[in-house]
Amino acid sequence: MADSNLMRGTKVLTAATLASKILGFIYVVPFSALVGQTGLGLYSYGYTPYTILLSLATLGFPLAVSKFVSKYQSMGDYETGYRLFKSGLLVMSITGLLAFLLLFFMAPVITPLVLPNEQAGVNSYEDITFTIRMVSVALLIVPIMGMIRGYFQGSGQMMPTAVSQVIEQIVRICFILSAAFLIMNVGNGEIGLAVGFATFGAFIGGLAGLAVLLMYLFKSRTTIIGLAQSKHSKKPLPLKAMYKELIWYAVPLSIVGLAIPLFQLIDTMTINGALARIGMGEVSENFVGVLTQSAHKIVLIPMALATALSITLVPTITRAYTEGDQVKLQRLITQTFQLILFITLPAAVGLAVLSDPIFVALFSIEDLAIGGETLQYYGPITLLFSLFSVTAAILQGINRQVLAITALLSGLILKLALNHLLLVSMGPNGAILATYIGFIVAIGVTVWGIGKYTSFSYQKIVQRACILLGFSLIMAAVVWFITMGLRLSFPLENRFNSFVLSGVGALSGAIVYAYLTYRSGLAEVVLGERFRKPD
Repeated sequence: MADSNLMRGTKVLTAATLASKILGFIYVVPFSALVGQTGLGLYSYGYTPYTILLSLATLGFPLAVSKFVSKYQSMGDYETGYRLFKSGLLVMSITGLLAFLLLFFMAPVITPLVLPNEQAGVNSYEDITFTIRMVSVALLIVPIMGMIRGYFQGSGQMMPTAVSQVIEQIVRICFILSAAFLIMNVGNGEIGLAVGFATFGAFIGGLAGLAVLLMYLFKSRTTIIGLAQSKHSKKPLPLKAMYKELIWYAVPLSIVGLAIPLFQLIDTMTINGALARIGMGEVSENFVGVLTQSAHKIVLIPMALATALSITLVPTITRAYTEGDQVKLQRLITQTFQLILFITLPAAVGLAVLSDPIFVALFSIEDLAIGGETLQYYGPITLLFSLFSVTAAILQGINRQVLAITALLSGLILKLALNHLLLVSMGPNGAILATYIGFIVAIGVTVWGIGKYTSFSYQKIVQRACILLGFSLIMAAVVWFITMGLRLSFPLENRFNSFVLSGVGALSGAIVYAYLTYRSGLAEVVLGERFRKPD
């Protein structure tokens, strides 16, 4: 019964995480209509350093606390996890306060780094500083919220995290859109003020999420304290030893979880200066908005779906590795890779083919020149994001955290070394190419590590990847012909026509891909017997 409840809770949490990601994408569409791509660029100037500071403030403690509490409660020691939780709340309060102060007072220093020449940009230094400072306030409460979520998850209670995540996102989005609408349409219409208040939505949403968690905590307090007092270790674990073990869990989780934000930070810090150097300063802030917000949010949807489905296999992989069950280990890793490829390969190809109608349907025809091309080249990176996320998680699951960090650092060093050079030589697409190179190298390291430490053979995965790529290319060809034909009646000149083109294109692509994978038997192999073709 306990395992059944845990699995049900895990599914609920996975669904809530996916819903939160989808909501995080949906709001960008009306928000961009209010503030434009330049406003989205300004939003990323504040949100990217905030994400980095948030990870540094929490140091991966919420996830590590979940693992720590789960370990000791499985041994019947509830007191140790509860002691860690209470002291962890104090630690997160202190680190959150320090991170807030650092980001708030460093805002004027960060500003000229993201926009070296104020005259060359649309956004002013004052607006950028204001935006960074407004989002920094969320650092006071989000780390505390993460600690509470980690404790609940470690105790096998997924519902508090799931509910608080969704409520936090809904309240945040409502505040963002309401504030932006009122300022742009009722107030003075200043984009800097609208975006600044939009980033403050992280704090408002955090308050709502924290309120939900405190409600669950209040309802559970009697049970939590009772278990901690009745089921404890014979020899209490000292706090020093407790935090030593916790940090061993936490730091790798924190660093690897920063992969995408760190790549984005490099873009945020280098794009404006590099493009201004080659005479493209007038489009650089629009490109930052498209790359780090509009196109990026679209790319994260298939990645979120693929990783949500496949990451649930990682704990089972860890158990099989610990028990030395080589047959089960090979099967689970194969299943994980197959799921990732099955979902993200067609999504990657589809985003490239339908980039123009998708961008116009979601955003605007005015920014199509830069937005459509960016999505076309950046869309396929959803495959690399997914592969790195899952392969790094597998390495951590088999206790090879250092190798996962090494993989990320290798990719980041290449991204940092190449970004400016490729931007200057190729224009905006140089930043995208540098991201591809960085993630390919990082994935190369993680894939090598999995093969080495689990004796995993990639032969079957390579064969199926080639088949899925072939199916995806057939799908792409069909979609291209259909959309080109439709353009005769629905030219790409307004949002309605773009919805028709992208909708019919996506539906026809899904039908073709589903038919090919079903008739070949691959759907059954990847998704299970429910998709078996009739004899």
